[in-house]
Amino acid sequence: MISKIIKDAKDQPKTIVYKLIRGLLTLADEEEVCTKPQWAYWFAMDIPGANVEKCQEGACKRPYWAYMFARYIPGADIEKCQEAACKNSYYAYLFSLYITGANK
Repeated sequence: MISKIIKDAKDQPKTIVYKLIRGLLTLADEEEVCTKPQWAYWFAMDIPGANVEKCQEGACKRPYWAYMFARYIPGADIEKCQEAACKNSYYAYLFSLYITGANK
């Protein structure tokens, strides 16, 4: 029974969500990962050698992730993140409060 379960698990497709949850992402997954803001942020945060500019493009599609990207990812373009974060007044406030170099 156990051998059948293990065989079935090996045959499952390794989707991005599967890889993200299990920490199996590699630089080869960057193109697909950067299509979703939250994935782009986590990819830039967790994968050494990730292309920060490409991940930032993905993360800046939503104000929350733009703010998080600017706050926690070294090398983030503050101006680009600020432009995206300021589409929401709450994140604009947080941005001006916590991000060094923000244009207040």
